[in-house]
Amino acid sequence: MANILSIGQTALTAAQVGLSTTGHNIANANTEGYSRQVVVQGAVAGEQSSYGFVGKGTEVTMVKRVYNEFLAGQVLNSQTSQNALSSYYSQVKQINNMFADPTAGITPAMQDFFKGVQSLAADPSSGAARQTLIASAQTLAGQFQSMDGRLDQLREGVNGDIQSSIASINSLASQIAKLNDTISTVQAGNGGKPANDLLDQRDKLVADLSKEIKVTVVKQGSEYNIAIGNGQSLVVGGRTFGLTPVISATDPTRLQVGYKGNNGTISLAEAALTGGKLGGVLEFRSQTLDKVQNELGRIAIGLGGAFNAQHQLGQDLNGALGGEFFKVATPKVNASTLNTGNATVSANISNAGALTGSDYRFEFIGPAEYRVTRLMDGALTSATTLPISVDGLEFEVASGSMAAGDVFLVKPTVNGAAGFGVTISDTAKIAAAAPVRTGADSDNAGSGKISAGTVAAGFSAATVTPAISLAYNAAAGELTGFPALPVTLTSNGSSTVYPAGTPVPYTEGATVSFGNISFEISGTPADGDSFTIGSNGGGIGDNRNALLLGALQSAKTLSNGTATFQGVFGQMVNMVGNKTHELDVNMAAETTLLAQAVAAQQGESGVNLDEEAANLLRYQQAYQAAGKVMQTASKLFDVLLTLGQ
Repeated sequence: MANILSIGQTALTAAQVGLSTTGHNIANANTEGYSRQVVVQGAVAGEQSSYGFVGKGTEVTMVKRVYNEFLAGQVLNSQTSQNALSSYYSQVKQINNMFADPTAGITPAMQDFFKGVQSLAADPSSGAARQTLIASAQTLAGQFQSMDGRLDQLREGVNGDIQSSIASINSLASQIAKLNDTISTVQAGNGGKPANDLLDQRDKLVADLSKEIKVTVVKQGSEYNIAIGNGQSLVVGGRTFGLTPVISATDPTRLQVGYKGNNGTISLAEAALTGGKLGGVLEFRSQTLDKVQNELGRIAIGLGGAFNAQHQLGQDLNGALGGEFFKVATPKVNASTLNTGNATVSANISNAGALTGSDYRFEFIGPAEYRVTRLMDGALTSATTLPISVDGLEFEVASGSMAAGDVFLVKPTVNGAAGFGVTISDTAKIAAAAPVRTGADSDNAGSGKISAGTVAAGFSAATVTPAISLAYNAAAGELTGFPALPVTLTSNGSSTVYPAGTPVPYTEGATVSFGNISFEISGTPADGDSFTIGSNGGGIGDNRNALLLGALQSAKTLSNGTATFQGVFGQMVNMVGNKTHELDVNMAAETTLLAQAVAAQQGESGVNLDEEAANLLRYQQAYQAAGKVMQTASKLFDVLLTLGQ
């Protein structure tokens, strides 16, 4: 009788555990990260007798959670990718929206500005046209500055997101480490039986961590070791190695991720921190935000530099050569805080049309080698002497000396849009006219004609003050009367230089140049015909320089003479638009993959209420049946007692 009663008791206990486990599953059906639990039963070893082994009931060997590491790993990976794409997309979409409006921004402001230049060319003496040009220039500058300001706001937002993500990562890592200790202690004290709910809590924290950054999880015994980046340990058993925001050694405005290891804090390479919200925002900054701000600055510097160069070749209403029309920013040079030398480095723009929009690292390798690295593609330029010329930039040590290993970060165009401004407020100082005037003597007998004449950088009004008179010698076929300057004659792409003071052969249609002045004489001049080149005194109605300024709108002045201002801006807008579309598509695809991975994982580990309801009924029936067994054993025992009386 005792054996039957004992068997009933084991059955009753097993059914009771089953009911409790099923109830626990039902209660946590909507608990995020919960894995359903199942009861593992086994038969108790039978008792040997002469007629064989008699069963002694059942026992619950374990209550385990249904957990598939492979499916859980797929969810982690997909979750990491989806959060990275979502983080990147939410940021780049703001830039795309900023560029999307065709009625506002740089393009319409640039078109209005050049429209003002064309109006000035149509009526160079008009005060209204001159004032309109200045106003449209100020509007253009305001748009550059406004757009750059919004990009700066995004940059500040990135810094805030980095700080927030680091705080979340540290908090999650600390909680995982504590659970490592707790799980290890609890399971060791219970014969190694799994602490299911604690394991779920830890896996939930790991899942949350994977939303912030890509992680590598290595199981060691009952503990998780977690690494990020290039294998940097974040959690080892019950110990954590935290992250901290650090300021870049070469850019005080740039926040980086620091790793607090055994040997102090080091900055982690951004390229290694992929996945999750943190990886997404870092990739957005390096792959889109930096590029857009640099490209916007490149356009501003290119436009301002080209317009200034041509404006300075013109003549204003006061008869003076034009000055700077736009304020153009200079490259930003940051010395690394780790430098040991005392050098001050300068980087000057020698050719704005050759700028690439990249940042550069200038360093002294030692003992006599300087190196410039173009950061957008890693291209290297080394030299033993300075200055070093790279992509329209001149790198030079302005003062002091560099020690071996010293590094400077050069950002040629980052401040281009913010520093773009209008320097002219006096309408009379707009140089719409050309500073030289040419003419043919009214008494000339031949058909010779002289072009209006143009000037180049380095021109001085003193060259044509007083005016120069050239005479044609028919017998020698030469022009005489040139000033004491070398003269260059260019015809059919071939140039010949004649020493100062010597006659120059007449070649119809050839370009004649001296003292940064160029002109052409065509036709058939007669002997003694003369031509003059002088200053453009009283040239109020002259629009020659205004026409040249207007021509800059369609001139290919950027990217080494292959792109216009609006062309480069259009390429930048397309780049942002294409990236936004790419991220949108990839994010939608990754969201679907994540949903599929979660569905597969939940299909195995999730709680199915219909299944649990069936289990509840099954365990209830088992519990009732076990009670009947015990009731029967009790009645049989009572019968035996009655027989004994």
